[in-house]
Amino acid sequence: MFSFLLPIIYLAFISLGLPDALLGSGWPVMYKSMNVPISYEGIITMSIAACTVISSLLSDRLTKKLGAGRVTAISVGMTAVALLGYSFSSHFYMLILWSIPYGLGAGSVDAALNNYVAIHYESRHMSWLHCMWGVGISVGPYIMSYALSGGRDWQNGYRIVGIIQVVLTAAVFLSLPLWKGRDEGVNSETAMTEKKAEDKTSEKPLSLREIIMLPAAKQIMVAFFCYCALEQTALLWGASYMAEYCGLAEAKAASFSSFFCIGITIGRGVCGFMTMKFSDKQMNRMGMAIIAAGVISIMVYQFVPVTMWLVYIGLGLVGIGCSPIYPCVIHSTPEYFGADKSQAVIGVEMASAYVGIVLMPPLFGVVAKNISMSMFPFYLGAILVLMFFMYEIVVKIGESRKEN
Repeated sequence: MFSFLLPIIYLAFISLGLPDALLGSGWPVMYKSMNVPISYEGIITMSIAACTVISSLLSDRLTKKLGAGRVTAISVGMTAVALLGYSFSSHFYMLILWSIPYGLGAGSVDAALNNYVAIHYESRHMSWLHCMWGVGISVGPYIMSYALSGGRDWQNGYRIVGIIQVVLTAAVFLSLPLWKGRDEGVNSETAMTEKKAEDKTSEKPLSLREIIMLPAAKQIMVAFFCYCALEQTALLWGASYMAEYCGLAEAKAASFSSFFCIGITIGRGVCGFMTMKFSDKQMNRMGMAIIAAGVISIMVYQFVPVTMWLVYIGLGLVGIGCSPIYPCVIHSTPEYFGADKSQAVIGVEMASAYVGIVLMPPLFGVVAKNISMSMFPFYLGAILVLMFFMYEIVVKIGESRKEN
């Protein structure tokens, strides 16, 4: 039964990634057609992020009441409706309104699927799940490019992805009976915690205060905040660093900044196989060590600028290092906090992640403007150090909990 469900879950995560790059790839046309400043893109992204944080925090309550399958189906359906709404929008305020169901749906499906896979599947499937998100986010810009070619407008791009989401929504609804087969396919590492979770399904959802008061909860929130802050800062500012500080031509800087994306996407595919030999803890530590090597490589260029390949390779290493951390931290959450509390904890992890995404890349923009773009690797390094210490505290508390 689970063998048929897993492809549905992968498809759902592709659907999560598909629309993520549409706004960025279509905005150069969108803002002109709506006669608004180019900076208004930030209003849309923050509207989406705010709704995503809210739905992530409510994921425990929703999943306990409806089940992961129904939450996923409804959430994918909400994103489908929102994308179709975008496709018929002709004024900026309409984009803001449709951002509400889009953000609420995206946050719910993200938290629900991450927890479901963490409890029911081995770590390799979590890595491949997030690799599927990479597939979705890679395909999205090509769909928008196709829509804009031949004189068509940006609404066609959203309409195409919206129709794809409708089909995926139907597939998830048809798969709902499969989500009930929880006893089959549960990985051996979480069999006992899954049994505990089944025994406690009648418990009331944890409040935000109760979640934060759990041992290691505050540390995992900070660690997740740091991870997504580092990932998004590298993604959004890598090209600008190469162009403005290193003096690379803008077209080349944009091209070589893809080293980060290539590293993280391929890395997650490879990590799926590596998790068969290494534990989540080992994978996370290796990831952070590789990020450190990448950051150091970028720093070295500032003192010994012998070749720009130090920066290219550094960005690639940062991407490779990032690849195991998100999926492996999520997968180890039931192990460290208990399967009965994992949905609640993963919800606040997702919320912390989106707060990091919203706050930290713009903060680096302030740093770059008022100090120097040369602070880029040092900014990444500072975030990495904080993430490392927070994660090690989580590991220590989590392993102590298991021993007791």
